[in-house]
Amino acid sequence: MSDTAVLDIQGLIGGYSLNRPVLHDISFQVGSGEMVGLIGLNGAGKSTTMKHILGLMHPQKGDIRVKGKKREEDAGTYHGALAFVPESPLLYDEMTVREHLEFTARAYGVDRQDYEERADRLSRIFRMQDKMDSLSTHLSKGMRQKVMIMCAFVARPSLYIIDEPFLGLDPLGIRSLLDFMVELKEGGSSILLSSHILSTIENYCDRFIVLHQGRVIAQGTLEDIAAQAGRPGLPLEELFYTLVQGRD
Repeated sequence: MSDTAVLDIQGLIGGYSLNRPVLHDISFQVGSGEMVGLIGLNGAGKSTTMKHILGLMHPQKGDIRVKGKKREEDAGTYHGALAFVPESPLLYDEMTVREHLEFTARAYGVDRQDYEERADRLSRIFRMQDKMDSLSTHLSKGMRQKVMIMCAFVARPSLYIIDEPFLGLDPLGIRSLLDFMVELKEGGSSILLSSHILSTIENYCDRFIVLHQGRVIAQGTLEDIAAQAGRPGLPLEELFYTLVQGRD
């Protein structure tokens, strides 16, 4: 991991109720140019962790820093340094694909020429050239998901928070997304990726955070996870089962 943590979470306790926190003393980092997989069963706390990072929930205890800044210190810098791709597409029905991309680019202060080059390339990568002037309400779920992904990638923030991005995508869309995330990572961007498709992300993520019942029960490279599970040489999916089995 890079010495510079783009995302730094220390001692995070949080949830929907002060008396019943969902997250218990969560600590991890995402370094510059690193892709980290956040994995866990349904209800493990993955989405709650992401909501805290995004500022949608306020920590009961602990600190969250993006590029060294806490949200309450400098909200503009904090939010300008990250982009979010949610599990379910959230679009404006009466805006076209192109208008969504333009709106996002303006919000992030992307130069017009950079925007046009990025939008053109993204439309080709995700095979959306003939849909750029279509209203989002006329798109399939998979295409709407592609629009969300394209909007995040038309900007170039330091950190991407990506929640279950493969749902609704066809095999070519999944491959295009993975290849593009690798390209972004190699360009210095950081990615926190949540996914249940462990066999897919195993070969793409540099490290993994295993959440269970709101606690980090293992983290590190695949080799680190294997050592913590006591099962060297196994694939991520088997290691995950070993770690969570019997903990409920």
